[in-house]
Amino acid sequence: MYDIRLREYLPRIREAIENAARRAGRGEGEVTLVAVTKSHPLPALEAALSAGLTDLGENRVEEMEEKVRLLGRDVATWHMVGHVQSRKARQVVDVADLVHSVDTVKLGHRLSSHSVDRGRVTSALVQVNASGEDVKSGFEPGEAVEAIHELLELPGLKIRGLMTMAPFLEDEKILRSAFRGLRRVQEEAGKIPGYQGLELSMGMTNDFELAVEEGSTMVRIGTALFGERPR
Repeated sequence: MYDIRLREYLPRIREAIENAARRAGRGEGEVTLVAVTKSHPLPALEAALSAGLTDLGENRVEEMEEKVRLLGRDVATWHMVGHVQSRKARQVVDVADLVHSVDTVKLGHRLSSHSVDRGRVTSALVQVNASGEDVKSGFEPGEAVEAIHELLELPGLKIRGLMTMAPFLEDEKILRSAFRGLRRVQEEAGKIPGYQGLELSMGMTNDFELAVEEGSTMVRIGTALFGERPR
């Protein structure tokens, strides 16, 4: 089932990403497609790998642990795209190649501590609440640069850029505003000595083309690739 669906939809999504990048005057291959497999069973991941999708995203720590255990750490680049509780930082360090959702300094400290204990460096993105929605996690745009300053000082943690989630709306003006807000934070962060973050993780199934036009370097797509998540 999943392989059939991917044969139909993956080329369309890749073409849409390329076209959006072209409209923005960007080069082909500048955008990483993260296939979000949260809640989908193992055959979805196997189909994704067979289709050449090697960046896999999960929303829950325990689910990522299980899938990494079954498939192996080296078969893909594993992205933790969901909220991470500080008490689960150790587990995330053991399985994630990139944590998209560092939304508090406390979590950054926990990830740093466990990374140092294991003699490794954990790559992470700082989550910014660019839409200003109360239900969204992340630093407020006005607080994000100060937080990045502090996170950059932590050993065992490499800040590779920023992440945001736009409102789940169809209003293009509001969506673009959120994406541009993240880009402004990135521009301010770029003035911090030692900050080398290049990634902007923004855009999902409903808005990834707009996100790419606004500078996204990573889009997180699940439903468009795999269909609705099983209940």
